[in-house]
Amino acid sequence: MKNKKKKAAAAFLLALCLAAGAWASGQFLGARDGDARQAAGGEVKSAGRKDSQAKRTEGAGGQDSGSGQDSGSGQDSGDGQTPGEKAGNGQDGETEEAGVRAREGDGEEEAEAEEPDLGKTIEAILNTAEKGYIGNYLVDESFLLWAAGEYGTDILGKLADDVRNDPDDAESWYRATGKSIHVLWMEYCKRTGFQDYMLEKVYEKECAKPDEVTLDFTGDINLAEGWSSTEYLDAQPEGILDCISPHLLEEMRSADILMVNNEFTYSQRGEPLPGKDYTFRARPDRIGSILELGTDILSLANNHVYDFGEEALLDTIETVEQAGVPYVGAGRNLEEAGKPVYFIANGRKIAIVAATQVERSTNYTKEATETAAGVLKTLDPAKFAAVIEEAAKRSDYVVAFVHWGTENTNDYDGSQVELKQAIIDAGADAVIGGHTHCLQGFAYYKGKPVIYSLGNFWFNDRTVDTGISQLVIHTDSSQMDFRFLPCIQRGCVTSLVEEPGEKERILDLMRRVSEPGVSVDPDGYVTEDGE
Repeated sequence: MKNKKKKAAAAFLLALCLAAGAWASGQFLGARDGDARQAAGGEVKSAGRKDSQAKRTEGAGGQDSGSGQDSGSGQDSGDGQTPGEKAGNGQDGETEEAGVRAREGDGEEEAEAEEPDLGKTIEAILNTAEKGYIGNYLVDESFLLWAAGEYGTDILGKLADDVRNDPDDAESWYRATGKSIHVLWMEYCKRTGFQDYMLEKVYEKECAKPDEVTLDFTGDINLAEGWSSTEYLDAQPEGILDCISPHLLEEMRSADILMVNNEFTYSQRGEPLPGKDYTFRARPDRIGSILELGTDILSLANNHVYDFGEEALLDTIETVEQAGVPYVGAGRNLEEAGKPVYFIANGRKIAIVAATQVERSTNYTKEATETAAGVLKTLDPAKFAAVIEEAAKRSDYVVAFVHWGTENTNDYDGSQVELKQAIIDAGADAVIGGHTHCLQGFAYYKGKPVIYSLGNFWFNDRTVDTGISQLVIHTDSSQMDFRFLPCIQRGCVTSLVEEPGEKERILDLMRRVSEPGVSVDPDGYVTEDGE
């Protein structure tokens, strides 16, 4: 009798899901887990494609699924009965184990007996699934009922079949719904208010193609007052748009996600750090130039964001936040500095994290503590590894953006090799490096791509080779393309290299300074030998 009541309750809840479109009840969830929040409490930050002002969308509160009346009348629940009929049968305790007994004399008893038992299907999923399958989330009956209400009851049968074949295959969720378990869990939290802390620093992105996510990464950008590149910018009629070639600007703006290293501080406060040779500070309104490039996320994990002390760093964080640009690698305290940014794109959840290895011999740039602002550092690799491990648990992909290496040399060093391995061992799927003011080569470790340094992107008036590192995630196959787009900074203008001879010269340089076992084709696609 106890099992019958449990099945009847499940059927009743499903009826509410189907009737309301999405069942949301913070009180019900609270009975299940003390971490539940009020359904109206959650928010997700949403940034439209190239919309620099990220918009917040209020999490849906608990929805009224009925007022004592048949909540699902007229809807086909897929088993010959309406949700309202199921709910009514469940309430009077007369529902059989399958919950879909046909009415007497309707001639459909034999057909209805073949319909799947929803309760048994849910039980099969929950009893068989391993942690990898459910993404280490608190997946239970209420989550599966919510998923059925959102995506149709058929998905439960697909999930049950898949989990029998492989109880650790998390890709089953994507095959059934077009969204990974990480994305589904975010939607569930948004609709119900449960674990609403998981909605922090999460941004939704529209992509140019339905089965790809393209991420572009640049090296250092410097908008410091009195610096050669900034003075050139100020003299141009179109500002920053005259400092980037049209084809390069088109590439940057067309990326689904563009990440830039912000190698200076936004402030009008503070004093230059005593003893430091170069200190970079820009007016807060300079953030407008960053937005014009189509930037989706900034790295603040570098050795110049603290050039004018803690108060200038705090101004930088406030400036970036007010502009609506996500950032990683620095914060008002260690917890903030270590928080990843997550992008939801084409049914996948992508985490981006950042940290800096420099300075290694000095300590001008302060590391964030529990009570003081600063950057996230990697001198103790365990701190960054812990950030990556947590991000990997909550996402489909993790990209690590790291400031490291020795300046003004194309050769990577042993510390970069060791840190690269620690980063990937912790769960990163790609490593993008910067800081050295010049290009450094590619590597693979455990099948994961690495570029040691992108160098300067738009930084000063020197002539220097640079480029864009590009990742293309194929969301339907989980494959990732790794590509390098050669560029040149010359006379305070950075351009995409299109002349074949010049392009091949830069690609050949990258081949020569890369680790053994890496190939780069004429179009800049980077692969591991033997792929």
